[in-house]
Amino acid sequence: MGPLGNRKLRRRVFAGIAGVLSLALVAVAVYAGYLYNDLSGIRRSAALQGLPVTKVAGTTTVHGVGTNLLVMGLDSRLDENGNPLPEAIYSALHSGDQDDGGLNSNVLMLIHIPASGSPVTAVSIPRDDYVAFPGCPDGECAGKIKEAYGLATAQAQQQLSAKGITGEAAYQKARDAGRRAEIQTVDQFLGVQINSFIEVTMVAFYQFAQVIQPITVCLKENTVDTFSGANFHAGVQEINAKQAMAFVRQRRDTSNPALNFTDLDRERRQQAFVISVLTQLKSAGTLLNPAKVIDLINVAKKNVVLSDGLDPLTLASLGEKLADAGGLHFYTLPVQSFGVINGQDVNIVNQPQIEAIVAHLLDSTASATAAAPAVGGYTVSVVNSSGVTGAAHARLAKLVAKGYRQGTATTGAQLQTATQIEYNPLDEPAAAALAASVPGSTLVPDSAVGAGQLTLVLGTAQGSASTQPLPQAVAGTGGGVSGPPVTALTVISSGSIPCVK
Repeated sequence: MGPLGNRKLRRRVFAGIAGVLSLALVAVAVYAGYLYNDLSGIRRSAALQGLPVTKVAGTTTVHGVGTNLLVMGLDSRLDENGNPLPEAIYSALHSGDQDDGGLNSNVLMLIHIPASGSPVTAVSIPRDDYVAFPGCPDGECAGKIKEAYGLATAQAQQQLSAKGITGEAAYQKARDAGRRAEIQTVDQFLGVQINSFIEVTMVAFYQFAQVIQPITVCLKENTVDTFSGANFHAGVQEINAKQAMAFVRQRRDTSNPALNFTDLDRERRQQAFVISVLTQLKSAGTLLNPAKVIDLINVAKKNVVLSDGLDPLTLASLGEKLADAGGLHFYTLPVQSFGVINGQDVNIVNQPQIEAIVAHLLDSTASATAAAPAVGGYTVSVVNSSGVTGAAHARLAKLVAKGYRQGTATTGAQLQTATQIEYNPLDEPAAAALAASVPGSTLVPDSAVGAGQLTLVLGTAQGSASTQPLPQAVAGTGGGVSGPPVTALTVISSGSIPCVK
């Protein structure tokens, strides 16, 4: 490749790298590998195949026909093949050895990439949120959201072993069962449809950080944590790969209890780290070195799994969208309170409110550019199956005020949990537009419904969510020494190095 080709390649690598760092430094290697025609060794998973496709509001035109990508960061101290790591890496990770950790998804991040070209939205899900598990993996029907992966993997391993199926193939089948369970749990909790995923182990993050170190970060206070190995001073500072692990894992301060760290502060640390790296790469061109790109590709081949069908060009598109300042917004979902269930410390969450928040965040990314059909051409009827007196008449009045033709307001024969929008398949764009104003609603196509007719069936979950105002996002860098309250929806945007707790 000549000088001109090298310059073009570097510009493309830079665009991809600058953007996909939002995916915990994983997709950069994928995109770089695509440019170097060297993706053959990156593991693929068919875990998404066969999952039920629910018409959740937010997966069609209401969210710009984009990509809902789940990033799963595992706390495993093993590689993707289940083998122990070198002792030097265990020492650097400061997190035990091969017998520690497990297959918990300690990092869960939804990345929404609108097809409309709107800004990318990243939503961090606190790992200890107490949620329902679809299918009750390993007999557990509820628990911390991070645990679905490990429970389903363990159950699958037992089932395969009982059939005499063992070895590497059985291990990977069990892992796919874990991935499916985690994805379904997130689907149900957020009210979205995950259509692609990236999985990364703890060691991958460390090895990526080794390639790009030093990294500039900023903290508001001096802090020490003997558990994670964190020992940082207030202000701007450069850290190496080992320190980066402590930076993104710290969730307590063993020298200053007044800092009152929570797991949500840990989420914001991870967001700040990614944004810091993004900012640094844009200004310094750290990864314009082909040798470093090759190093990233090699890390990805050992420690990254991609869903089948995840196109590297999607990641390239993401990079282009993030090339400008402010191209990425990181949100951290709120919790209601902390509690203890079955002897475990958990986050108590309001699931209908979470659905409403996520629907609002993802809808907002598409609202500026997505073309919605004229509402005046559609008649809306409302069926009240929520048990809330007067809900149908109240909701119908609001929809008529928005320009819809008035249909009927009736009471359902019995209560139901889900809120649904029934429509003729020819009217899906109109149904999706209606869903934008009804967070958490499910789209139900029915050819028996007349063209131009939309029926909104209010369920009990929507009844509780609709009465609650959506929280306004506050700065994830605010809140003084204690940081933002855990009940707040927080946001950190790219563009400069954020200073966090």
